[in-house]
Amino acid sequence: MRILLLSMPDSFEHTPTIAIRIPNGALVSLAGNLDPHHQVAIADLVLAQSSVRRTVEQLIEQHRPDLVGLSVMTFQRATARRVIALIRSLKPEVRFVIGGYDPSLAPDAWTHPDLGVDFIVRGEGDVTFRELVRAMEDGRPFGEIAGLLYRDGDHFRTTPHREAARLERGDIRPPNRAARALSGYTLMGRPIDVVETSRGCTFDCSFCSIIEMRGRNFFRFPIERVIDDIRDARDRGARSIFLVDDNITLDVDRFESLCHAIIDAGLHRLDYLVQGMTAPIASRGDALAALMRRAGFRYVFLGIENVLDEDLVFLKARAKNSRVSAAGRTNMSLAAVNVLRRHGMLVVGGLIVGNPGDRRESVAANLEFARRHVDWPYIQHPTPYPGTPMTRDFEQRGLVVNSQPDEYDGTTAVTRGEHLDPEEVEFMRWKAERWMKVRHIPTVFRHDPWFVLRNGRRMLAHTFRGTTWRSIFGLEEDRDVFQRYRAIRRRERQYVDWPDPLQQLSELRGSAPTVPC
Repeated sequence: MRILLLSMPDSFEHTPTIAIRIPNGALVSLAGNLDPHHQVAIADLVLAQSSVRRTVEQLIEQHRPDLVGLSVMTFQRATARRVIALIRSLKPEVRFVIGGYDPSLAPDAWTHPDLGVDFIVRGEGDVTFRELVRAMEDGRPFGEIAGLLYRDGDHFRTTPHREAARLERGDIRPPNRAARALSGYTLMGRPIDVVETSRGCTFDCSFCSIIEMRGRNFFRFPIERVIDDIRDARDRGARSIFLVDDNITLDVDRFESLCHAIIDAGLHRLDYLVQGMTAPIASRGDALAALMRRAGFRYVFLGIENVLDEDLVFLKARAKNSRVSAAGRTNMSLAAVNVLRRHGMLVVGGLIVGNPGDRRESVAANLEFARRHVDWPYIQHPTPYPGTPMTRDFEQRGLVVNSQPDEYDGTTAVTRGEHLDPEEVEFMRWKAERWMKVRHIPTVFRHDPWFVLRNGRRMLAHTFRGTTWRSIFGLEEDRDVFQRYRAIRRRERQYVDWPDPLQQLSELRGSAPTVPC
């Protein structure tokens, strides 16, 4: 069978493609878990943001797929619908399967007959997708496959839930990077790839989709397999590795063992990125940070979430970001930041501002913390992603003010608070973040000077989108620049020059499209 796997071109504001183009790790895992006789091609459309339609047309002409799979997040829905409609026009007989966080947690958004979706994978897709392809090939009933919704006439049928894979048992085969049809994955000009060492998380943060998708669990790949996977990525040209685990610091002893294994295998000359919790890193202190630096870790994404205790309570992130002692509970964010920076690592600071009880002072406190203590800001607003406890809370309290999923990108304020207008919170974050990002450029220059020399002007232009000569000389207000930026951002979301079938349907009916979140 000929299979084409696609990820969407939509990118986050904090990961502009001029500097960061990271591959979709789920697609290479899906490809690696198919039976080897299938012809599989992978295309991360983030590599072709300015030419999505032409790239898709070329991929369909070249690979002539029988089955197309799409990995979709909530803010990518409209783009995915357009991609499906475009491919249908090119090859009407092709069948579509979609998966990822959004189809897993909001399958009703994908069952409309005008969308043309045939299968929806819920939860982890590695084994489910393999069994689906086998059933299609052998003509077996789809109802026997756990973790699936499949079209049966005008309706979808749902099969039983599939449990998360036990990684230590070898349930999941290694990824197939050779199936990639496009190239150009980079971090600041250096080739980058992604590697998994574990899956899952046992915390219950209200904003997170992980436990809603796969339950509260944590499974680990054998370290020998992880080292082989890193080596494969390096041998294919990667010089940076993003460890994409949901929560690698749940098992700090194992993380330390992994660092030692990286060093022993001679793979410590690569640059590593990882995301982790503040409390375990702060608790292990200099010993862990020194080991991480020896292993090649450069950027650490810290899930700080918020520096105010009352906001951590709302986010249900207090347990993972604080430590209890006889003196009381202490937020460990600053301690984690300090120990990492002391050992030469850079902190990507993940914070959430604009929670229901926030006032200007609380938002400003978090922005000031980011300005003083993080190297690259990753500040977001509470976003009602499907199925999360936060979404249920916001909906019950009537705090969702924007029901357009394509704006659920984390940096568009779509919920209101008790004291602040959402646009005001977004303005405060936008205004502060621009200068934090500029401050990081000298650090990048010292590590990757040729990248900055070639792209520095474009990086500044992207960061300051909406700025004009009038605003530079103080002849217009920052809020005017902000409104231009927002208009530019809305235009940037139009990646595919093809009609959205649900939008067309709503126009025929004279109403807005009604797709559940």
